[in-house]
Amino acid sequence: MKFSELGLSDSLLKAIKRSGYEEATPIQEQTIPMVLEGKDVIGQAQTGTGKTAAFGLPIIENVDTENLNIQAIIISPTRELAIQTQEELYRLGKDKHVRVQVVYGGADIRRQIKSLKQHPQILVGTPGRLRDHINRHTVKLDHIKTLVLDEADEMLNMGFLEDIESIIKETPDDRQTLLFSATMPPEIKRIGVQFMSDPETVRIKAKELTTDLVDQYYIRARDYEKFDIMTRLIDVQDPDLTIVFGRTKRRVDELSKGLIARGYNAAGIHGDLTQDKRSKIMWKFKNNELDILVATDVAARGLDISGVTHVYNYDIPSDPDSYVHRIGRTGRAGHHGVSLTFVTPNEMDYLHEIEKLTRVRMLPLKPPTAEEAFKGQVASAFNDIDELIAQDSTDRYEEAAEKLLETHNATDLVAALLNNMTKEAASEVPVKITPERPLPRRNKRNNRNGNRNNSHGGNHYRRKNFRRHQHGGGHRNDNHGKSHSSRHAFNIRHRKED
Repeated sequence: MKFSELGLSDSLLKAIKRSGYEEATPIQEQTIPMVLEGKDVIGQAQTGTGKTAAFGLPIIENVDTENLNIQAIIISPTRELAIQTQEELYRLGKDKHVRVQVVYGGADIRRQIKSLKQHPQILVGTPGRLRDHINRHTVKLDHIKTLVLDEADEMLNMGFLEDIESIIKETPDDRQTLLFSATMPPEIKRIGVQFMSDPETVRIKAKELTTDLVDQYYIRARDYEKFDIMTRLIDVQDPDLTIVFGRTKRRVDELSKGLIARGYNAAGIHGDLTQDKRSKIMWKFKNNELDILVATDVAARGLDISGVTHVYNYDIPSDPDSYVHRIGRTGRAGHHGVSLTFVTPNEMDYLHEIEKLTRVRMLPLKPPTAEEAFKGQVASAFNDIDELIAQDSTDRYEEAAEKLLETHNATDLVAALLNNMTKEAASEVPVKITPERPLPRRNKRNNRNGNRNNSHGGNHYRRKNFRRHQHGGGHRNDNHGKSHSSRHAFNIRHRKED
């Protein structure tokens, strides 16, 4: 469906065209008319499906630019998602001159207070910092028309329910409430009953959440075997840009440090890092200065990065919907993608649950040998050398090159270059990854509504052997591998992201 068929104004249609959007995605097509009508909506939407525009466009459409009060508030679980949401809403509302502000923890609150005096009409923020501003009386929500809970499942997992309830109490009872969640556990539905009025539900079917452009594989491996197999896969597959998902913050720290030790250009992000460090890592990754990003599920939420070719699930997620969310980061915009999931012998039931949801049978993949990995390194070095020769002017080095050829055999010189550009020596560096507690075996009672791990992980990388910079080391470890039953999700008090 064309955006022009959704009842949006010319100024918004102009912004949509400038942003490169052509046709509405399923979540946009179904949600925008409902929001324009003033209905409450519960939407199941993954990152990359266009959910920000799904709620952002009708909100901008309904903003009264003559009214200097905050008219819409979007609550996001992480700083990165809040920032990205603010940036997209600013772009979409630019022609209408809608003012959009973002507030989040880890940033100078005095600067945020100064910006709030410019009377934003749309406010995006993380729960803790929004509550701080409310307590300081620097944010007033008594004129709110629309409230959005974005990534609601993650906000519950991170223990933000109390903050969310406190924020909602500051808004008018007759507000419109929109709730978006990548997964839809029973707790989300209970929020709908508690805070919403006769909400409409929009759920994108499984076949719309996955893509034929993503080849899905799995490898059976013991926990202690995963890291060596993964690095060999990196060497053999030589992906352009990859995300590696791990389950816990400790896992992310150890994986990123291990990859750096093996010569890969890697860094990890999770909720314990400062906002400044996270922002620097993400800037490097988006600008191709970082090849591998290791991240938890929570830290990776909302990160919209183009060009991802591979997703490695170092730890299989306990929730099938989370798997769909992960692999949705590759195979975008018509580009081909690859997903590979490591599965321990006792986790095969989880893999089968994922296959039921996605309706796609994952193909088994044989782990590559050390010799295959070495050949992959050499092949990658060939490509890097071709790029270097094509990009760099070598005229000034010709005289030095001729002198070297007078004293050395050409084959020896090339072999030395290849040795320097591959990671054969680094591949022997011992790396210890602490074993995680295995997921509980599935049975009739332990199904998709059963135990869910509270922290997850992910990793991006784009390997270039001639760049061996150190990134993202030295993260502290705590609160790892803890699992909470979904019926206790409301009682989680430790906050990991705000």
